[in-house]
Amino acid sequence: MYTPVEVRTLTPFRESFEKRVSLPDLRDVFLCHAWDDRKEAAKQLHDLLEARGVSVWFSEKDVLLGSPLLREIDKGLAKSRVGIVLVTPALLRRVQGEGIADKELSALLARDLLVPIVHNTTYEALREISPLLGSRSGLSTGEDTMANIAAKLAELVTPEEESVCITTRY
Repeated sequence: MYTPVEVRTLTPFRESFEKRVSLPDLRDVFLCHAWDDRKEAAKQLHDLLEARGVSVWFSEKDVLLGSPLLREIDKGLAKSRVGIVLVTPALLRRVQGEGIADKELSALLARDLLVPIVHNTTYEALREISPLLGSRSGLSTGEDTMANIAAKLAELVTPEEESVCITTRY
């Protein structure tokens, strides 16, 4: 079930996704996360989404050994319909350091197809580090479980003929 705020937040992403759904060879989502979260929170979200039939670009499985990391990330960004940023304390530290997560975030912000998922931190902490990302509404594990968030995201990126529109579900 969606709250009215989530409906207002996610409806524009749904509309953007529906415009891109017919493009060939695209992943449903690009999962941006901090390196430190790759074995825990990011993997959990990845696994929950894939269990719901969502195709996820996830560096831990999509970047092969010996491949140029930044080039593979660039391809992943280009071939994904929507970006999800898993905002954790580790990601906030990485963004401040202007590393790879910061570059991914910049590209996702430029595309305007971005849903932040706040986990083990707050939107206030996010706004201190990234006012642009912090100004976007998203979902928070402080208000819902990771499994429920994954279910909402899966519904968000499921083509309309396979899903009930989110605006009718609150």
